[in-house]
Amino acid sequence: MSRQYETIIGLEVHVELATKTKIFCGCSTGFGGAPNTHTCPVCTGMPGSLPVLNRQVVEYALAVGLATNCSINQYCKFDRKNYFYPDNPQNYQISQLYLPICHDGWVEIETEAGKKKIHIHEIHMEEDAGKLMHDEWEDCSLVDYNRSGIPLIEIVSEPDMRSADEVIAYLEKLRLIIQYLGASDCKLQEGSMRADVNLSVRLVGDKELGTRTEMKNLNSFKAIARAIEGEKDRQIEILKDGKKVVQETRRWDDNKESSHAMRSKEDAQDYRYFPDPDLPPVRIDDAWLARVKAMQPELQEEKLKRYEREYQLPLYDARILTGSKHLADIFEETVSFCGKPKEVSNWLMTDAMRLLKEHEKEPEELSFSPKNLAKLIRLLEENVINRTVAKNIFEVIFAEDIDPEKYVEEKGLRVVSDEVALREVIGEILKKNPQSVVDYRAGKQKAMGFVVGQTMRAMKGKADPAVVNELVRELLDK
Repeated sequence: MSRQYETIIGLEVHVELATKTKIFCGCSTGFGGAPNTHTCPVCTGMPGSLPVLNRQVVEYALAVGLATNCSINQYCKFDRKNYFYPDNPQNYQISQLYLPICHDGWVEIETEAGKKKIHIHEIHMEEDAGKLMHDEWEDCSLVDYNRSGIPLIEIVSEPDMRSADEVIAYLEKLRLIIQYLGASDCKLQEGSMRADVNLSVRLVGDKELGTRTEMKNLNSFKAIARAIEGEKDRQIEILKDGKKVVQETRRWDDNKESSHAMRSKEDAQDYRYFPDPDLPPVRIDDAWLARVKAMQPELQEEKLKRYEREYQLPLYDARILTGSKHLADIFEETVSFCGKPKEVSNWLMTDAMRLLKEHEKEPEELSFSPKNLAKLIRLLEENVINRTVAKNIFEVIFAEDIDPEKYVEEKGLRVVSDEVALREVIGEILKKNPQSVVDYRAGKQKAMGFVVGQTMRAMKGKADPAVVNELVRELLDK
């Protein structure tokens, strides 16, 4: 019987922090500016320019470290990581090797086998590099330094993960924590969260780790999962053929669903690290650390328990609502206006989620006002409109964030409960559909549903369904 292989995975997760300016200069961190417009002598590596540390970067790094159960180095330093590449203007990157700001943490994920701790080796602060743009028409490469100097934290895990599912669960947990802290928007498609996957395989039961490769260019959870499966299969195939896996950095091509070697994998000594002479050590006193701790917001796990306790929401509802910081904020603000937590939950979990899926959007892209959703719920509760009309109005709120009260008046969407008018409409429908009367009296209840549907259509959905049902039954029974 052939022996089984197991996969060993560790991640290096780079997160762009949500500061307004770069880590060592005052240039904007805004995404999408014209090439090389968010630059200055510091972030383009001009001789004689000096870096000055952005205090907010330290506070965000501390917040993430505390939320991931890390120990904090209250005395930490910056180092120069030397390498030569066109998008690296100084020919070195300012990072932290010897004394990173956070170390020895963990987060807990849900797996098929139950809860599992993924340990964090360290979190360190560093600056991002620029971006190379390859122009195939002109057969040249251009460099955009807007991203150079954007503040990053790098979260380095221990090799605790064993499958793509565990990796995605870990990344989703990290993303949620960081979004709740407001430290980053963690948009993979914009590069504000990026993961490099270190992967090796070994025979089940072996204690020695196999030779690992590092995979880069992963900008979606789907790409990460595919890359892990592809690299695992590639390494197992090599070992089964009696060959050796080469330690190297590989680039994943998601369109071809394959990877190719970029360069041999460097070790720390290859970068010739040394302490940065232009930056003094960072000293985090007890008072500063206490202030950051005091500012830590309610994270998902705490919010989940509070939603069950305070709002009496089922666990399923609470999980979905707290699965996005933005969605949770909309929920809480809407409830503060209307006081109907279950009704708000239903609108967000059904209609909002359906429309997000139809428009291929994320919950973070919801842009309507909680006040307008609360107004809609109140109009429905007070029977000013019926649920069919409410659902149609919600689609307009989702797209345009209109005021539902004004919209109802402008479009004449108030519920029609005038029994005289409704009797006339139902009478006309019964005259035109005598077979429905015959079928109803023969015991076919569907006939009544047909008449109710025709009435609602004639009233353009504005009739009170309860009144319509009562009148249809009364007239059919005559």
